[in-house]
Amino acid sequence: MYLAAESLAARRAGDLIFADVSFRLTRGEALILTGRNGSGKSTLLRVIAGFLLPEKGSVKVSDSQGVTDRRPSEVCHYLGHRNAMKNELTVAENLHFWRSFLSDGSQVPTASIEHAAEAVGLGSITHLPFGYLSAGQQRRFAFAKLLVAHRPIWILDEPTAALDTNADKLFTSLIGEHQKNGGIVLAATHQSLGLRNVQELQMKCFAGAETGVWGA
Repeated sequence: MYLAAESLAARRAGDLIFADVSFRLTRGEALILTGRNGSGKSTLLRVIAGFLLPEKGSVKVSDSQGVTDRRPSEVCHYLGHRNAMKNELTVAENLHFWRSFLSDGSQVPTASIEHAAEAVGLGSITHLPFGYLSAGQQRRFAFAKLLVAHRPIWILDEPTAALDTNADKLFTSLIGEHQKNGGIVLAATHQSLGLRNVQELQMKCFAGAETGVWGA
């Protein structure tokens, strides 16, 4: 299994944000994106996840069975700034939806709704509407979404936003367990997540320069 970016460049609102970004991650490895706000971290994650088309370059993946013709969106979990949950549905209903929608059909064991809720420290409130919860509780359950359906690659954009220190440690443990089981992690963060087998890529805003993007 691997995740590889080759000579990626991307634009946002017509401006070139970054260029010539390359990396390769294999089983159990992590890449942390660092850099100031606006440097292109979130844009890069969206390109990797398949939500945005790159200006140049490519993203290649193989799944846990070594299949190489899969799209990144088929083998990746993406946790962005928003939690992607319906406020009017209960926590359990939200997690049941994501369990069904994101399942990759593999035989890899996944957590039940109850066990996923316990794993994020909130096992007793899955009956409540998601919109009733605090920001920190909502973020915990957004993370539980990653546990109820197997995806070998986790793409995380500021995963510990709105969390206290204890929750930070909890999520670090869950991310580490994903790596231990052969998973790949790509995360943008301003905080140290204490990950193992980790590389760092510092993003620097490309300031709209055009040289080299088209090979000129």
